[in-house]
Amino acid sequence: MGRRNKAVFLFVVLSLFLLSSCGGLSSGRSTAKKIALSADLKPILLRTSTFRLAGFYRFSKRGTPLTVYIEGDGLAWLTRYRPSADPTPKNPIALRLAAIDKSANVVYLARPCQYVSLSEEKLCGVPYWTQKRFSKEVIVAVNEAINILASKAGADRIHLVGYSGGGAVAALAASRRKDIASLRTVAGYMDHVSLNRKVGVSPLKGSLDPIRAAPYLKLIPQTHYTGDQDERIPGWVAQNFRKAVGNNACASTRKVNATHEKGWERVWKKVWSDIPTCR
Repeated sequence: MGRRNKAVFLFVVLSLFLLSSCGGLSSGRSTAKKIALSADLKPILLRTSTFRLAGFYRFSKRGTPLTVYIEGDGLAWLTRYRPSADPTPKNPIALRLAAIDKSANVVYLARPCQYVSLSEEKLCGVPYWTQKRFSKEVIVAVNEAINILASKAGADRIHLVGYSGGGAVAALAASRRKDIASLRTVAGYMDHVSLNRKVGVSPLKGSLDPIRAAPYLKLIPQTHYTGDQDERIPGWVAQNFRKAVGNNACASTRKVNATHEKGWERVWKKVWSDIPTCR
């Protein structure tokens, strides 16, 4: 192959790669918009001191509690050893759960670097959806976004719901707040240190540990849902977190018929209104 033909070939390959990447992001955004539209959730982009966070919201009764759903890790990895170039989820499960919720004030928060232009985000790089996905900067951004939304809704009490890695983020965010009325996690990544060690995955250097934050949640009503067929995050992970909380009167786990990604919409239609309470 001549030098000119080789250059043309490389240009075509690169162009196809970029189109594929943009197509994946466009597809993820399109899916999210359809889900949000079906539940009358409006788009919002929240600027924090660290990241801009994309989301959707529906406020219908000012002054009532705000329920905030936090997305999972999205498309963080293409394979076990190859990270994605963009973590925007193809199947935003937390958004699907938020769309089911009939509460007056509902918000869905994507994780940092999801549904945004990565070239415009100064911190958005692979570490923030791999090793540093639960870093201090991430938790600061989430809490600042919640503050903005709570003010917009006139809410002084927050119900947090986190899916998968969003469960860890929800717990870490809750440990730094005084307005949390309840915490629910769905297939939550609540003990990444023990799980990663057990399956032989590198530790998340730069990430905070939800287990260390658990004792600060001792008085917060919470339920941690686990799938009985979840091969990615087994039930003992939630059990470890519940034990670390140290108050079974407020913290419980609940096993349901689901895998890590399938079955949760069916489950949530039955339990979305089951707000945890302390016995």
